[in-house]
Amino acid sequence: MSELAHDLSRDHRCLVPDWPGFGARPRERVALNPDTFHDFLDSLIAAAPGPYAVGIAAGHAAGYLVAAARRHPGTFGRLVLVAPTWRGPLPTAMPDRAAWFPRIRRAVEAPVIGEALYRLNISPPIIGRMMKAHVYGDREAVTPAVVRAKHAITRQRNGRFGTAAFVTGGLDPVASRDAFLGLFGPGLPPVLVLRPEGAPRRSGAEMDALAESGLARAMRVPGALSPHEEHPAAVAAAIRAG
Repeated sequence: MSELAHDLSRDHRCLVPDWPGFGARPRERVALNPDTFHDFLDSLIAAAPGPYAVGIAAGHAAGYLVAAARRHPGTFGRLVLVAPTWRGPLPTAMPDRAAWFPRIRRAVEAPVIGEALYRLNISPPIIGRMMKAHVYGDREAVTPAVVRAKHAITRQRNGRFGTAAFVTGGLDPVASRDAFLGLFGPGLPPVLVLRPEGAPRRSGAEMDALAESGLARAMRVPGALSPHEEHPAAVAAAIRAG
C-alpha cells in the first residue's frame, strides 16, 4: 500500500497499518483467524477513531473493513474496495479439496518441517510465477527487484504462519458469496469497488457479483489482484474520481 498512500498523501493524511501476522516488520505469533482480525480493527479504531474521509481495503481486507464500518457507524465517509476477495487461494482453486486445507496448514505450521515446506514454496522463482499468473496484470512488471522485495517480506520471523492461514482459507472473512454480499446494504457509507481488468476468472466473478448486486458502485482499473501495488497512480485517480 505504500505507493498508493504516497500518492494519496498529496491531499489526505494516511494511516496504513500492518495486519497481524503480515507486513515487513518482525511478527509476533498470534492466533490467525477472523476473530483476531476483527478485534484488530476494533482496537485500531478505538486508538485512532477518526473520522476518516475514506477507508480503503484490498483483497481479503475488504470484508473486514466493511464489517468494521458497520460496527462503527460514522467512522468512514466512504469505502473503497480494491480487487475485493473473500475466499483464499486454495479454496478458490480447489473447492472440492476442503478437507485437505487444515492438514496443509498444520504441516506448514509444524516445527522444522514446516519451515522447510514454507521455504520451498516461497522461493524467488515460485514467487515470480505466482505474481505473473494472477497478482500483476503485466508479466513484464514482475521484475527481479519486485520479486526480491516480496521474498524479503516472506523471510520475516514467523512469516509462514500468516501465509499458511491465508492460503488455506483460514483468514476468509466469510464462507460463501451470499455471506459476503450480506455484509453490504443499508447502514454503510457509499461503497466503491475497483475491479481490475485482469483479475483471474473466479476471483473476478466474485467482484462482478458484488458490482451487479447493486450494493456497491464499480469502476474498472488496470492490473490483476494487486492493482494498488502495480498501478498505484491509476488506483489513486479512481479513488479521487469516485
